[in-house]
Amino acid sequence: MGDSPLILTAQLPDDLQGWATGLRNAHFPPERNYLAAHVTLFHALPGFCEAEVIAQVRQLAKEFAPVDARITGVMSLGGGTAIRIESDGILRLRAMIAEHFHGMLTEQDSGGKRLHVTVQNKVSKAEAKALQAQLAPQVSERPFRFRGLGIHRYEGGPWGLVDDVNFRGKARA
Repeated sequence: MGDSPLILTAQLPDDLQGWATGLRNAHFPPERNYLAAHVTLFHALPGFCEAEVIAQVRQLAKEFAPVDARITGVMSLGGGTAIRIESDGILRLRAMIAEHFHGMLTEQDSGGKRLHVTVQNKVSKAEAKALQAQLAPQVSERPFRFRGLGIHRYEGGPWGLVDDVNFRGKARA
């Protein structure tokens, strides 16, 4: 436990995780690429709430089955490129967590959320547009299910894994 912020991610299935990490490794600036591909739900939950975050995530994982989602294409991040994801279910779970931690969220985490996997970031707009044009024909719509939620501690670059919890309930989010 500590004061470093916690990052909450929606966990991709293994096959999609491998594919997306391969894209990230090929296109993310290597001097800043500390992480595997991920879908961030919260960027900075308070570190002093670690036990409460773990308890909340584990409870949700007990109740909910893997959550339906869909890759819908390539997405511009301005100076970067991402794979766009749609999932009403994971956004509902995110809203439940946001409500639980109401008053403790950063401005970034309080707003709406566009689900995505970042493939490239902090490059020129021209470089980003070129990659988007290259990837667009390769990224087709595809259904999948998020397998669970991951809790990570921000460690100045790389993240430290705190907990990785698979959904195992019967309810649909």
